[in-house]
Amino acid sequence: MLFQIYVENAGFQLLGWALVFVGLIAANELARRSKKGGIFFFLALPAALTVYFIAIYAGAAMGAEWALNNPTYTHMNSWFHYAKLYAATAGCIGFMMLKYKWSIGKTQWFKVFPFVIVAINILIAVGSDFESGIRGAMALAETGDRWWLSSENVWLYGGWWNWVNGIAGILNILCMTGWWGIYSSKKHDDMLWPDMTWLFIIAYDLWNFEYTYNNLPTHAWYCGLALLLAPTFANALWNKGGWIQNRANTLAIWCMFAQVFPMFQDYSKFSTQSVNNPNVNLAVSLIALAANVLALGYILLRAKKQGINPWTKEVFKGTKDYEQAIARADEPELAA
Repeated sequence: MLFQIYVENAGFQLLGWALVFVGLIAANELARRSKKGGIFFFLALPAALTVYFIAIYAGAAMGAEWALNNPTYTHMNSWFHYAKLYAATAGCIGFMMLKYKWSIGKTQWFKVFPFVIVAINILIAVGSDFESGIRGAMALAETGDRWWLSSENVWLYGGWWNWVNGIAGILNILCMTGWWGIYSSKKHDDMLWPDMTWLFIIAYDLWNFEYTYNNLPTHAWYCGLALLLAPTFANALWNKGGWIQNRANTLAIWCMFAQVFPMFQDYSKFSTQSVNNPNVNLAVSLIALAANVLALGYILLRAKKQGINPWTKEVFKGTKDYEQAIARADEPELAA
């Protein structure tokens, strides 16, 4: 078993998962379908939370008890959580600029922004994976064991599986193809990346699940399963080509929720921890690496057959996933 689901709390743990999954899908629909929804979730709310976070840290610096005991300060103080929150939010804002044609969102050169911001988000996690691997090695040298205590008082078991998964993350960046093949949907409610097909999505989901499983053992039940499956579910059923927008939206919304209410996942009846077994960590990291090696190999093979650069050109034209997504694109953009 991957997670510690206990009989006495199993109902709450499963209910919590369902609430997060359905809640993220609903929030994403509100955010993507209207400008007002997007502005609220990715401009107004982050701005208000930034003031809140600054107030907490300013209060803590002055020794204020309310700040020092604030759950955001005690449970969500690592560099990773803030980096992820603001990088994901930056992606959401950039995607709105592209689909609504705001300012530089009208330009051809800005179409590479989705690749850049997704690569940055992946590298943030890769850096965190490598950090855990290094700290695990340091702990092994000092204590004879790989356990190390994070700044958030969570025990992590760092090992070479972190390095394996970090390499998988780097390969995953190379699995993004057709960097300039970005379109707005006919209704301008979605930013589409048709060349980001099921091949990348599966490779990404496996890599990111392993990252959360290794490095966020108290959160992975939610951010490693519900958070990953919500955008994949939407993309599969009704939002073809919009997966990366779904992913960014749900990630930013989850990060804001988790940053303010960490007790939900850390110390409530809904809390669910991974088993933190090194054998499981290793197995999942090897699966993630294999998936990304195979995905990249297939991409390069397909590009070679077509005689194109898979990163500057769209390599999946003619596939069912690509054609379903491109059919949703705004026609003037296709003619441009």
